[in-house]
Amino acid sequence: MVSLLFSCSHKDEEMRDRLEIQLATLKRQGFIQTWHDRRIGAGEDFVNEIDTHIENADIILLLVSPDFIASDYCDEIEMRRALERHEHGVALVIPVILRPCDWQSAPFGRLNAIPKDGRPISKHADLDEGYLDVAVALRKAAEKMDMETAHVRSQKLPTPEEATSSVPNTRANIRSSNLALPKTFSEREKDLFQNEAFEFFAIFFENSFFELSKRNEGIECDFRRVDANRFTAKIYKNGDTVCQCTVFIGGQDFFGGICYTDSISDSSNSMNESLRVGSVERSMCLEGAGFGSFSANENGKLTRQGGAEHYWTMLIAPLRNVH
Repeated sequence: MVSLLFSCSHKDEEMRDRLEIQLATLKRQGFIQTWHDRRIGAGEDFVNEIDTHIENADIILLLVSPDFIASDYCDEIEMRRALERHEHGVALVIPVILRPCDWQSAPFGRLNAIPKDGRPISKHADLDEGYLDVAVALRKAAEKMDMETAHVRSQKLPTPEEATSSVPNTRANIRSSNLALPKTFSEREKDLFQNEAFEFFAIFFENSFFELSKRNEGIECDFRRVDANRFTAKIYKNGDTVCQCTVFIGGQDFFGGICYTDSISDSSNSMNESLRVGSVERSMCLEGAGFGSFSANENGKLTRQGGAEHYWTMLIAPLRNVH
């Protein structure tokens, strides 16, 4: 799996989130895993976390805008070190042009930028086309990296003479590649993952509402963020309520996890579905409690994107039956 790092100005977070949504298929298929600095938890060493991920990322996306170029931190810390690793061939740096700016004069200006021809995403008539162009390019890059890794693994084994050689590097390479063990996550790590997933759900619903009302005549949407642990969503068709729900973080009891109820409610005593934090190998995921019409992948595991899509599908189901 290719590790992908977003380097961007916090003023471009909305565009970064929309790009990450477009990359959902790549993540679900196991090609990439993504990270950005908004995933740093309270009390954690901000600089150290960023440095660690820059040093370990396979692909570093520079999300370029006037704010990115104006940011001293992005320019002097993240981008400079990213380009050093690119020059040494240990990482791939790809500029993604979000908004018009003088990026060709920047130190990364000689690199091939995306979308195609370096056309800013904001200049596309349909922004989703711009994000899709980026996703297609990243799929090709990730697949190429995966093939190169497979090629390295397929190289011939050393001869018996080489295997018994006193050369340290040769001896060290004679080992199994099946060394990964399942990781145990702390309660703190699970809580952080759940909180980040809930924030993702809220952004996902709000952005989806915007597009739904824009593309469908007679549809109006009302998204309300009640507090840090709850939001409500309602869809009207020609002024009449058709769909509604409340999504909230439950307690540690039976109603734990990220819960969904098909009504507007400030109560946490009932729900139609709950997604709790689980794990698969060395990653955390969401697992359905199965109260609703749960549909996950064959392993019963969901990413944040998959969980948000599941709840969105539950919400709009009645709307599809209205004519």
